[in-house]
Amino acid sequence: MKTHYEVLDGLRGTAALSIIVFHIFEMLVPDIQHNPMPHAFLAADFFFALSGFVLGYAYDARLQPGAPPAIALSFWQFAKRRLIRLHPVVIVAACWGLIGYLGDPFVGDKQTVGVAISAARLAFIFGLSLLLLPAPSLPNEYGETHGINGPAWTLFQEYVANVWYALWGARMKRRTHIALCLIAAAALAWTANHFGDLGHGWSWKESWVAPIRMAAPFLMGLLVYRLNWRWKIPAPFLVLSAVLIAVLILPQAGAYNGLAEAAAVVILFPLILVAGAGIGAERGVMGKLCSFIGQLSYPVYIIHYPLIYIFGHWVWTTRPTQARLVPVAAGLYATEIALAIVLLYAYDLPVRAWLARKFIKTG
Repeated sequence: MKTHYEVLDGLRGTAALSIIVFHIFEMLVPDIQHNPMPHAFLAADFFFALSGFVLGYAYDARLQPGAPPAIALSFWQFAKRRLIRLHPVVIVAACWGLIGYLGDPFVGDKQTVGVAISAARLAFIFGLSLLLLPAPSLPNEYGETHGINGPAWTLFQEYVANVWYALWGARMKRRTHIALCLIAAAALAWTANHFGDLGHGWSWKESWVAPIRMAAPFLMGLLVYRLNWRWKIPAPFLVLSAVLIAVLILPQAGAYNGLAEAAAVVILFPLILVAGAGIGAERGVMGKLCSFIGQLSYPVYIIHYPLIYIFGHWVWTTRPTQARLVPVAAGLYATEIALAIVLLYAYDLPVRAWLARKFIKTG
């Protein structure tokens, strides 16, 4: 029986919960320099690194040409498993995003169907969102490629990486893999230096950045798994969560900020994976905590943004006092977590279990 890396699950949860804080403050402060977590968008890059490790761990042996029949998978069998794992929540997130967009009470007629956008155009964009495909920008959504649900741009990149991995990446040679890591790291460093940071890729204007941000950490995470690098440290979840949060909250590094962020992605994040996988299974209360927030990480990340937009529009429209703002922001954070818990247990887990029983048993 394969080891389950609970610490890595827990670190995914740490990253997801951190990015909600970042987005809340993004609606409160004038620019990234004033955000208490100025690098928290790197949580997306950490997700990509985790995905590379996890796919290699779960599927490398199963996608080889000579894999034993009992475990071998075709591309379509792999795709079916990945869709069952990821797409049920995508559908809910798209519906939730549409409700949030149409129901936002603080934007006047800027998002009104028939005034700002036609019903047909909105239906077309929503249909693309259900399929996780990039869509034309929505009014008042800042040119996002996935305006119905902003964070979906990262999941779209995950799908691209999954397809590439299954068709070719699972079988590439070690030398080729290392060469691709070096090329992707160089491209990431150039891009980060060009912009001064890595917080790009979510808009149509800078959509070319998205695959660059995905490629380097994904390839590095996959390489960490394949090289079997492991480093045992005490209290790995607590220590590595502290390291990850420290990276996200450090002040920006001036002219070298972009290169510093690229170094975090291609050097520090793989080392966190090395240490996170060092002890194998985590036991006891800490193991249960890691498992819980790891399961929660995906739903909380993929559904949190519609309420963030409503919160931001409320702040910009009403200009609340700090005494009013603080409890609302804290309540928003708690609400995001509560909604994710309901989504996880009332929908995601049972739907995935039902789909697996119905479709996976047929191969």
